Amino acid sequence: MSSVLYDAQGPRAKRRNILFTLAFLVSFAALLWWVFSTLYDKGQLEWALWKPFFTSGEAWSTYIWPGLQNTLKAAVLAVLIAMPLGAVLGIARLSDHAWIRVPAGVVVEFFRAIPVLVLMIFGLALFAQYTDVSSDDRPLYAVVTGLVLYNASVLAEIVRAGILALPKGQAEGAMAIGLRKNQLMRLVLLPQAVTAMLPAIVSQLVVIVKDTALGGAVLTFPELLASANTMSGYYGANIIASLTVVAVIFIALNFALTSFASWLEARLRRSKRSTGAVLGPDDIDDLNAAEVGGTHGTGAGGTI
Repeated sequence: MSSVLYDAQGPRAKRRNILFTLAFLVSFAALLWWVFSTLYDKGQLEWALWKPFFTSGEAWSTYIWPGLQNTLKAAVLAVLIAMPLGAVLGIARLSDHAWIRVPAGVVVEFFRAIPVLVLMIFGLALFAQYTDVSSDDRPLYAVVTGLVLYNASVLAEIVRAGILALPKGQAEGAMAIGLRKNQLMRLVLLPQAVTAMLPAIVSQLVVIVKDTALGGAVLTFPELLASANTMSGYYGANIIASLTVVAVIFIALNFALTSFASWLEARLRRSKRSTGAVLGPDDIDDLNAAEVGGTHGTGAGGTI
């Protein structure tokens, strides 16, 4: 069966793809075997190096949990500040007034072009010289500052692109019924663009969680990754075990975040909040059935 995007594979293409898949699986298994054999030869799989994480709560209560708390604190603060700031900057870049649009564009392009680590180092120097923030709190402030400035700029572009991706008929129809510009943005464009922007926004939130590790590597911020180095020194050079545990925790955090976002996106789509795409016959039948049942959806399809 052919698709709109590509033709169905023939017998030769199917056999070729199966061979490629088998070759990849064999290569991946060989790589895993090489990694584990190398670790075994170096003594990194000895039970004594992994024992602190499974037989005692000291490693978790002394190192991992405090580091995880600092990671989550920095990430949550950065998200709470960067998301509304990015939304404001993204909307400002769409303004009809040049005195709003141009400065917003300059801010976004400036901070989006600077590496987040440079922003963190700059923030640390700024708080050290021009504020009364204690030396213990400066790394946290610097990490949050760098994450906010960079990620707010990236989120601003995501918001702007999500709104511009909507069909022009959405804005034209809203203005035709007398909505003002702020009403158009608040009631029509943003609710529809949220669903389309959600995957990109979640990807950026994952970046925020991971970039907190930069503060531990450079600014002595006691986050999760930095706790691995301290922990490995205390328990006797089990750096591979410590980094593995920290990596698993990061994977679990980011997987939980993306899973929640997938659930939220599916829920928004089921609630008939449209991204402005044209509905198919099945979607129209679902809407008609909902109306007959007394449930009237809003924002369906390309209408307002």
